[in-house]
Amino acid sequence: MAKKDFILQGFTERTHTKAILRLFDIKNVEEVILSVAFVTEDGVRLIESKLHKYANKTKVFSGIRNDITSRQGLSRLLGLGVSVYAVDTGARNIVFHPKLYLVRGSEQARLLIGSANLTLGGLNNNIEASLILDLDLDNFSDRKFVSKIVNQLLKLPGLYNDHVFLIESEPQLLALQTSGRLLDESEASPPHPTTTAFAPSTDLIPRIKLKVLPLHRSSRRAKAQPTTHRRISGTPQTQKQSQVSTNLELVWQSKPLTERDLNIPKERGTHATGSINLDKGLLEDNIDHRHYFRDAVFAHLQWEPRQSGTVEETEVRFQLVIKGIYYGEFPLQIRHSTDTNSETYKQHNAMTRLSWGSIGDHVKRKDLLSRTLSLFRDETDPKRFILEID
Repeated sequence: MAKKDFILQGFTERTHTKAILRLFDIKNVEEVILSVAFVTEDGVRLIESKLHKYANKTKVFSGIRNDITSRQGLSRLLGLGVSVYAVDTGARNIVFHPKLYLVRGSEQARLLIGSANLTLGGLNNNIEASLILDLDLDNFSDRKFVSKIVNQLLKLPGLYNDHVFLIESEPQLLALQTSGRLLDESEASPPHPTTTAFAPSTDLIPRIKLKVLPLHRSSRRAKAQPTTHRRISGTPQTQKQSQVSTNLELVWQSKPLTERDLNIPKERGTHATGSINLDKGLLEDNIDHRHYFRDAVFAHLQWEPRQSGTVEETEVRFQLVIKGIYYGEFPLQIRHSTDTNSETYKQHNAMTRLSWGSIGDHVKRKDLLSRTLSLFRDETDPKRFILEID
């Protein structure tokens, strides 16, 4: 008779990573079947030690054409030697969505079924729930139950040969990416705000504190995949819809935002600087942030020297997105110090600062603490940028 367990990731300390790895702790593993909507490279990394060990016994069914499953994720599975089946429904409004992880041995099988995809969020960062069944294959009912799951999934390639197909090569994955059916993880998704606000937010809900420590991807410079949506070149404040460009390059991400970054005074009598340092953040090690912003990110702008002679200044138009809500487009000042003999430069501190200016009231909020500030540049107009805090 099956033994049952429940996992509520995020609100408890248990993660789906550990739960899935434990599925393999049975004798004589004969078959492994994974069925998920989404696969990313970081998700595969979390459980690849077991997948590699039982690669010749493993089949993975993954949805594609969903803007999440990536070429890199399926490529990593392919490199481990597992059999990878892509499930393409041929429509964006029909999603292959079953999420289960089954490990079958000679006498025992373990099944995890619930909400967790093979992604960093699904296996660690998100709030996810699943049921775990420990099944005795000497029990007729349990054995019949496992056989039903296996048979129904393994029949899919034959029943839907146009939609469920084996991935056999890297060129095949590249072709799927080129046709828009797989995401390229080297390119970052732009913000997709669904609502618009025209005043500083009264939404003071902080980022939820879970019992699982979040894992982070390394920061990557990237551009977003162009979408079929209409690109907007201007953003009138009276427009009642989100107007964020869709062809964007992610050029910088901050570390978790602090009170200093957001200009929240810590003590009575202290004064906020009115700006945020554009520092190393999550940039790759080989990028020198002291020159990066002036010489690369904002190189296309018109810079004017200040009276000091070692500081340049420019004005930039930023579209602002906070917690998925679009607030409009604002002109903000950026200052850059060119003094390479200063202690600031020698200590590898920030040489470029962004003044919050007219959006100060939007960001001076404790509910934004520990979130990430992402800076995107519009590839069609390198003088326009997006600031996203999430």
